[in-house]
Amino acid sequence: MCIAVFMWQTHGVYPFLLLLNRDEYHNRATTPVGWWDGGEIIGGRDEVGGGTWLASSKQGRVAFLTNVLEVDVRPEARTRGDLVIRFLNSNKSPKAFAEELSKEANEYNGFNLIVADLVTKSMVYVSNRPKEAPFSIQPVPPGIHVLSNAMLDSPWPKAERLEMSFKVQVDRYGEGEIPVKELVEMLMRDTEKADENKLPNICPRDWEHNLSSIFVEVDTPLGKYGTRSTAALTVRASGEASFYEIYLEGKEWKQHTLTYYIQKL
Repeated sequence: MCIAVFMWQTHGVYPFLLLLNRDEYHNRATTPVGWWDGGEIIGGRDEVGGGTWLASSKQGRVAFLTNVLEVDVRPEARTRGDLVIRFLNSNKSPKAFAEELSKEANEYNGFNLIVADLVTKSMVYVSNRPKEAPFSIQPVPPGIHVLSNAMLDSPWPKAERLEMSFKVQVDRYGEGEIPVKELVEMLMRDTEKADENKLPNICPRDWEHNLSSIFVEVDTPLGKYGTRSTAALTVRASGEASFYEIYLEGKEWKQHTLTYYIQKL
């Protein structure tokens, strides 16, 4: 499970600003955010599936995804993390990529995927859930949005809580600089759980309650599960992009920042 809040084409300094928590088993092999072979793509890497949950490129392409919370998960399904990589390696527009993906959407477990081209100011939300519904392709309008483990901007308690807190902070700084590290600490480390009567009732109640906070931490028979990294990707109107990450390595929290320029922004 993951959660992301992002601001898209609605701020004078930052045409795009994203905060994303990645939730996973702490013992799952993962490489922190960094440059991949070739030096054009930057992102973390899931060493088990080989994909990623968030990545960007010097050409101004960005993609990130979350899993859909559901009971029936197929172990033989294709890894969803490949979708991010495929978009970044593609020359297709976000809409064209989504339309191509629709032909094979049933080969994956439930996913929510955002694909964007910052140069052309085009962003699309894609999902293969609900199962009984047609494959969803929706342009993302300018504004502030939250993506958790249901449809984009679904009114889940933690999604509403994060959106409200994010808006308060953005309004506080207006059109000026936003201290991203402070935002990460203030918003993305929030451990407050939702009232049990507001849970979506998809999975067992205890599990849903443990996942209902923005920052997740829970002990399971398979080991500790929860938020093991937070990424903040900011892109300025000048084309300067900054990828800040705080991540868990063993039992120690570490942080780093990588800065680059998007060509032709």
